[in-house]
Amino acid sequence: MLRRFISTKMAPISKAYDYLVIGGGSGGIASARRAAEFGPKVGLIENKKLGGTCVNVGCVPKKVMFNTAMHAEMIHDHKDYGFDVTVNKFDWSVIKKKRDDYVKRLNGIYEGNLKKSQVDFIEGAAKFNADGNVEVDGKVYTGKHILIATGGMPLMPDIPGAEYGIDSDGFFQLEDLPKKTVVVGAGYIAVELAGILNALGSDVSLLIRYDQILRNFDSSISKLVTEETEKTGVNIMKHTQIQSVVKESSGELTLHTNAGTIHNVNTLIWAIGRKPMIDIGLNHVGVDLERGHIKVDAFQNTTNEKIYALGDVCGKALLTPVAIAAGRKLAHRLFNNESTAKLDYDDIPTVVFSHPPIGTVGLTEVEAAKEFGEDKIKIYKSEFTPMYHSVTERKGKTLMKLICVLPEEKVVGIHMMGLGCDEMLQGFSVALKMGATKADFDR
Repeated sequence: MLRRFISTKMAPISKAYDYLVIGGGSGGIASARRAAEFGPKVGLIENKKLGGTCVNVGCVPKKVMFNTAMHAEMIHDHKDYGFDVTVNKFDWSVIKKKRDDYVKRLNGIYEGNLKKSQVDFIEGAAKFNADGNVEVDGKVYTGKHILIATGGMPLMPDIPGAEYGIDSDGFFQLEDLPKKTVVVGAGYIAVELAGILNALGSDVSLLIRYDQILRNFDSSISKLVTEETEKTGVNIMKHTQIQSVVKESSGELTLHTNAGTIHNVNTLIWAIGRKPMIDIGLNHVGVDLERGHIKVDAFQNTTNEKIYALGDVCGKALLTPVAIAAGRKLAHRLFNNESTAKLDYDDIPTVVFSHPPIGTVGLTEVEAAKEFGEDKIKIYKSEFTPMYHSVTERKGKTLMKLICVLPEEKVVGIHMMGLGCDEMLQGFSVALKMGATKADFDR
């Protein structure tokens, strides 16, 4: 009787792995492939396109669109450099097809790389069952070690008519450039999408709750990016929140806000934050949450000794290179006898593809003052017009800011905004991580 009860209660195990990765984004794939190099049997589960947010609806297609926007901006400067250029039109469908084809090629490359690394690719949605195993479309898989790297998804507000808007994922489904766009949010996703659409010719309004955008960045950056974004033509509506959305018979949207009504909106984009995708039966395996994200320690351990988590599900440093590095470190610790291997989450460089772009690493001025004391920090700051704009009618500023700690003036924060700052950040980040001082920068 007991054997019959167990056989009907427990589904048979389809396959057992040394390392089972749930999530085929950049972090999960990087960890799975690196682990496979050390010999264990590895499986990876994903129910969507391989590559996760970054490849499909994040940094990769976003950077393509940012590059498109940069072309649009520089076209206006051509006459100042002596070129007689006439622009007939911009065809959104051309770059959309090229962008989507590129992403599709990347999906195939990711799948091919899994095969080369001898990682089993399991297609489907994964959930932990009551037995603590992982189910995918009725099949059951086990892992001596299990990694959760399922990523995140955009948040949508709970207001009447919110469903008439799209999120940042939906931006990449747009078939045409909207004539009039409203973007809601003050974070980097909102700023980037608003800047891209504005540069390509859409009439863009950016709705924010406070006075400035990117308020979590250094105050000098937040102030300047707000000013420069407005100067490019984006209408930043401060202290404005949407209360309801109505879809008219024409298909256009009417937005009712605390500051009045906005009419004739073609596209409304919600960019108000993201949440982890963790509806995978964590209650069955004793994995605790902390402020809505999976609780992990410095080694990516969860509260279940054989389950680990990294990337957006942990709510810390939501950046693709961070997830990749954390995943590889974890693989080294679990399968290559590197017991102390873990990612250093301090001083992670960050780039925002605003107009112009931002590069930042280390502490903000406020953070440095709080950690070391206001009397122990010294600020070096320069704001100027870059040479590119010395001959152009269109102007843009560059900001450079160093935050140093006395007495040796060790550099603990670097904040830049301007043409090329996105590319030059990496070298400065290495210098900061190595403990460079202001004197080192002056050499």
